[in-house]
Amino acid sequence: MCELLAMSANVPTDIVFSFTGLAQRGGVTGPHVDGWGITFYEGKGSRTFKDACPSSESHIAKLIKSYPIKSEVVISHIRQANRGCVSLENTHPFTRELWGRYWTYAHNGQLSDYLAKFQVSRYQSVGDTDSELAFCWILEQIAAKFGDRRPDDMQAVFKFVATLAEEIRALGVFNMILSDGEYLMSYCSNNLCYITRRAPFGKAKLIDTDVVIDFDKETTPHDVVTVIATRPLTENENWHVMQPGNWKLFRLGELVIDL
Repeated sequence: MCELLAMSANVPTDIVFSFTGLAQRGGVTGPHVDGWGITFYEGKGSRTFKDACPSSESHIAKLIKSYPIKSEVVISHIRQANRGCVSLENTHPFTRELWGRYWTYAHNGQLSDYLAKFQVSRYQSVGDTDSELAFCWILEQIAAKFGDRRPDDMQAVFKFVATLAEEIRALGVFNMILSDGEYLMSYCSNNLCYITRRAPFGKAKLIDTDVVIDFDKETTPHDVVTVIATRPLTENENWHVMQPGNWKLFRLGELVIDL
C-alpha cells in the first residue's frame, strides 16, 4: 500500500526533514515505487510537485529535499499502485476547487465494489484510481449538503466528512488526509500516527536514513508543528498511533477535534 505524510504548523515551516525520511520508503526502505507527490499551501494558493518515478530516484524529490519551501499546510504521498496504472494522472495528492479554495487529498488503501456508490457529476476523475473517485464523491457530498458558499462553521464540514469516511471504510482500507489549506484532517482506517512538536524542542533522528536534526536550532519558542504519517518517521520520539475509525482535525498545528 501507499504511505502518507502531512504537516500543519502555526508558522510557515519546511518539511525537508520529514520528507527526506518518507522519500527513502519510495524504493530504498519501502516498496512504494509507483510515483509520489507533495502539495504546499501558501495562503489560499498552493503548489504541487508530482513524479511517476520512485521518490528515492526522482530529481524532483531531490529538489524538495534540498529546497526548504515554507508552508503552514503540506500533504505528501508515495504510491504503491493497486488501482490504476503507474502514471502522472494517478499520482497523489489530488486537488479540486470548492468554495473558492483548493482542497487537497491523499489516500492510502484499496477499495472494492465502489463504482456504484461513487456516482459523480460535478467533479470528475482525471485518472482511473479508486482514490481520486472517492475524493470527487466526497466533494460532491459536501457541496450537496452545505451549498455553494463556504459555511462559517468549517468544523461542521469536517465532521460531515468523517461520516462519509466511515461509509467509504466499509468498502476497504481508507486512510485519508484532506485539507482546504486552513484545516488538516486525518482519518484512520488501519495505519496513521502523528506527533506535535512544541517548545522545548529537541533532536530527532530519522528511521529510514542517517539524518539527525536539532529542532531547537531551527524553531522559535512559539512554534507548533504537527506531522502526520502512515508510520513513525523518527526513532527517538513518541508518536501517537491512531486507532481504526479515529479522526483528527488540526489547524495551525493544534489539534481542534480529536475523535
